[in-house]
Amino acid sequence: MAAVRRWVAGVLMLCAGAAAAADTLHIGSKRFTESYILGEMLAQVAAPHARVEHLQGLGNTAIVLAALQAGRIDVYPEYVGTIDLEILKHQQPTSMERMRKELAAMGLGVAVPLGFNNTYALAMRGGADAPHKLSELAGRGQLRFGLSHEFIGRADGWQGLAARYGLTQRPEGLDHGLAYDALKARQVDVIDIYSTEPRIAQYGLRVLEDDRGYFPRYDAVLLYRLDAAQRFPAAWKAISQLEGRISEADMIAMNAAAEIDGKSFARVAADWLAAHPLSGAAASTAPATRRDGLLAKVFDDNLWRLTRQHLTLVLVAVGFACLIGVPLGILAAALPRLRQLVLGLTGMLQTVPSLALLALLIPLLGTIGTAPALVALVVYALLPIVRNTCTGLLQVRKGLKLAAQALGLRPMQRLLHVDLPLALPVILAGVKTAAVMSVGTATIAAFIGAGGYGERITIGLALNDNDMLLAGAIPAAVLALLTQGLFELLERTVTNRYHLYVKSP
Repeated sequence: MAAVRRWVAGVLMLCAGAAAAADTLHIGSKRFTESYILGEMLAQVAAPHARVEHLQGLGNTAIVLAALQAGRIDVYPEYVGTIDLEILKHQQPTSMERMRKELAAMGLGVAVPLGFNNTYALAMRGGADAPHKLSELAGRGQLRFGLSHEFIGRADGWQGLAARYGLTQRPEGLDHGLAYDALKARQVDVIDIYSTEPRIAQYGLRVLEDDRGYFPRYDAVLLYRLDAAQRFPAAWKAISQLEGRISEADMIAMNAAAEIDGKSFARVAADWLAAHPLSGAAASTAPATRRDGLLAKVFDDNLWRLTRQHLTLVLVAVGFACLIGVPLGILAAALPRLRQLVLGLTGMLQTVPSLALLALLIPLLGTIGTAPALVALVVYALLPIVRNTCTGLLQVRKGLKLAAQALGLRPMQRLLHVDLPLALPVILAGVKTAAVMSVGTATIAAFIGAGGYGERITIGLALNDNDMLLAGAIPAAVLALLTQGLFELLERTVTNRYHLYVKSP
């Protein structure tokens, strides 16, 4: 009876947790400063009226849209041009009525135009000989284009722009957060920008005129699940008060406060809300912040939380990879006809780009966060475990196998008592490789809201903050070194026992 009561209690706790998650308004944001700030603003406006969770820095449009469709988030800030051309795949800008109709068929809606337009543009260093218009770029093949990966791949990005203006240059993919420094260092000549970025003026850039009218308007709006307004009526009413309230100058100033002055996204949003109070809104209590140094960022209050998340991802992923990879390696060693198939398949899985794999896993699993991150990490950890298990078993000397057979051991007994113990040092080397790789690969988990040290790295990229980047990279590197050291101690112990095992009569 006691066991039954514990089981019932566990089920009730799971149900309570699911109910609490269902009662939470999940707000998403993409991986750039403006989206972080707007997401924080929505969270602070809604917080007095509902339980709120802000899942920030969820990567590109494909990932955050998949999270919205899967129901993992309820609303996130988006842009009309992106919805029209990138999400709905229209060749030309269409009306808002048509967009609403097509989104409704997907269970989504668009509402609350925030009041500013943040369009794409191309920019260069200023100078007497620098072009003023996009049409002047044609025929200047010597110019080096450093464009964000999303802009290169978007339907409303590089391909259409190059066709409209007859541009023949071949752009290099460059993370948006690093583009300004690359331009300043003269490593590239042309970058893509958002029109509300404060670093345009800070770096003295010349924004090229779109003289053939290629870029549509990118008015900021909210893309949301249609049931969100019914599930959270009070919070949605409060959020709706933001309609038309944020000017382009306001957004530029908020971006500057984060990127140049070093304020936190929460503080920037709170300051704007304090200066532009909404009816019935509570005063924000976001703490004042300043741009801390590297040590302060490494050892801030989030260090233990991020370490716990990162360790959990690595340990669980490597554990599952061992449960899958060791049997696959045994199968590959036992059946030569399947060996190349198994090794080839695990090798091919490791070549799948991480963000592409995550974007595919989100709709398949119906969620973002830990689950798809773990699946991706298991996939990337399989190859060294499978390969080393197969190699270790094949290296067991034939004489020992014959001796085991002469003693009357059945195949399974020989595997468990002879082959695997002798192959264990090689298998452990593969597990060590998988674990060390997983420590680094786990940083991608932050792109889908699973936390870990990658959370600091994504924020550092968004703000072009090298200290924040290092605050994420240094703990990950230390954890990788510790992991390698622990496995080497374990390997040494196992190797000593292996030699005793081989030499024993």
